[in-house]
Amino acid sequence: MLQSMSSLFGSAILAMDGEIGHVRDVFFHDRSWLVRYLVVESGSWLFVRRVLLSPIVAHPPDLEGKTVRVALTKEQVQNSPSIDTDLPVSRQQETAMSLHYGWPAYWTAEAAVAVSPADAPVSDGDPNLRSATEIMKYVVKTTDGELGNVADLVMEDANWFIRFLVLSTGGWFGGQKLMVSTRWVGSISWENQEVHLPHSRDEL
Repeated sequence: MLQSMSSLFGSAILAMDGEIGHVRDVFFHDRSWLVRYLVVESGSWLFVRRVLLSPIVAHPPDLEGKTVRVALTKEQVQNSPSIDTDLPVSRQQETAMSLHYGWPAYWTAEAAVAVSPADAPVSDGDPNLRSATEIMKYVVKTTDGELGNVADLVMEDANWFIRFLVLSTGGWFGGQKLMVSTRWVGSISWENQEVHLPHSRDEL
């Protein structure tokens, strides 16, 4: 089932024995478009802690009820390794999380499909991990000019694959929003905050 990424934000994370916190952001891999981590804000108003949880342990989100159930206990999350949630996430920290929770290391598969050794994730962190909240403000450019902005992402909740970008087109297309497949994305300039589509506005 297709789900809006923005609707996921703020959802409560429910462990097997109670609520852990809420979803603040999502980190995805910008080559595979797969969600790699939920950024969860946990704790109380006195002590707020951010943790990363792999979708491997999550059930499909209930966006109507604003909840995501995970196959973890509150104690497992409380005792998880400390993580700096600023990007790029340290590979050492990712390895510690993988060992703590017993989930597989996703970066092994990502490295296997890298175009060249230079594209493979580096030892001090994966530069291809990106923030969903970050890209949702990027400008979208086509081969013949600026189209609008990224307004949202749409993912398949069964496998956490980001299938579409939702574009806010402004004056183009009568101000309507367009859903464009992530397979259509030619490149992303993270420095300039731009998404480039190798198509004209008429083609879209």
